Amino acid sequence: VQLQASGGGLVQAGAALRLSCVLSGRPFSDYAMGWFRQAPGKEREFVAAISWRDGTQTTYSDSVTGRFTISRDNAKSTVYLQMNSLKPEDTAVYYCGARRTVVLGGGRWEHEYDYWGQGTQVTVSS
Repeated sequence: VQLQASGGGLVQAGAALRLSCVLSGRPFSDYAMGWFRQAPGKEREFVAAISWRDGTQTTYSDSVTGRFTISRDNAKSTVYLQMNSLKPEDTAVYYCGARRTVVLGGGRWEHEYDYWGQGTQVTVSS
């Protein structure tokens, strides 16, 4: 399995960005997906997760709830992270992860994930 993340960039506070992550090598619908981020000098933290197959279940960190939306397009083998109302504290490298599970729930911890993408930089200026 390979994950390729893209969509990062430099934006001003209040702007929006959409990150994408394409999974290849296995059937995408078999994997639950998640987004994490790591700011300079900080540990990687959970951002959002979506369940496998039809993605009926999503979960978010408190810091992004109401501003970010995770979604998936199985036909394109892609998970998205729509980020609205960006703040300077959202500045980080964003990583997508994939976990092979048929169990709903979970996805908030790094150790649950089997594969990781390379990361995409998001910088929000004030």
